Amino acid sequence: MAKRILITGGAGFLGSHLCDRYHKEGWDVICMDNLITGATSNISHLIGKERFEFIKHDVTNYIVVDGDLDMILHFASPASPIDYLEMPIQTLKVGSLGTHKALGLARAKNAKLLLASTSEVYGDPLEHPQKESYWGNVNPTGYRGVYDEAKRFAEAMTMAYHRFHGIDTSIVRIFNTYGSRMRLKDGRALPTFFRQAMRNEPITVFGDGSQTRSFTYVDDLVEGIYRLSLSSEVEPVNIGNPEEITILEFAKEILEVTGSKSEIIHEELPHDDPQVRQPDITKAKKVLNWEPRISRSEGLKRTLKYFKEQIG
Repeated sequence: MAKRILITGGAGFLGSHLCDRYHKEGWDVICMDNLITGATSNISHLIGKERFEFIKHDVTNYIVVDGDLDMILHFASPASPIDYLEMPIQTLKVGSLGTHKALGLARAKNAKLLLASTSEVYGDPLEHPQKESYWGNVNPTGYRGVYDEAKRFAEAMTMAYHRFHGIDTSIVRIFNTYGSRMRLKDGRALPTFFRQAMRNEPITVFGDGSQTRSFTYVDDLVEGIYRLSLSSEVEPVNIGNPEEITILEFAKEILEVTGSKSEIIHEELPHDDPQVRQPDITKAKKVLNWEPRISRSEGLKRTLKYFKEQIG
């Protein structure tokens, strides 16, 4: 009998790719999403297929699934600054109440739960690169605190259920990821730069652009998450690309790959914007035998092709 998985936030950017992967691997996939940031267009190719079911639902209220479940991937949450700054209460609720409901379901079904956490739990880090053992430098009352603290609480809740109830759990800390099904208007640097460059509009770089990020192509991320879900690792694992780049240099790469004539302009840094972001993936290499395979130049070409198709 095929294994059965529930993916919350399954119509989102990452969730929809995970629906694809587990369905391809022969799992029965239940995709649950309230569509406040997800879109049915991300999963339209799966709707109507055997072994796939879509349920429109807000997981902060309750979660009911008939029948057995083998695994839950809890990916429901706004994930871009423009989203969680516009929906701060929903972001906190899905990280707290939504995680509690998902863990309760995992306990009732004797299913494994994998929590989607984030590099944002490290805040504006004083340790560089960031290892999983680093506790972070987070402003709990700042604008970004609604997302940072929601995920930190979700991690604590997940570990509490593992330790107190014996639930099989894993936690993935996701670093900046890009690829097909990103929204051009989701507010993160990459889609914003692409949108501006493709329209020959000024590319807006916050501050002097010396802050760094590390970008992972979505296919690499999905592979890492899939391996983690099948492992026995309980403590958090970084999944990301350790190749670090400044935002200014990244903007120039976008100009090059798009052939745009846009100029680069500078705007004031947002509140609590992290100055550095680079994963230490030693643990992922050792525990999962995983590391990213797709170069940034190749990933950007694939992403540009997708955005052109969306606009065209």
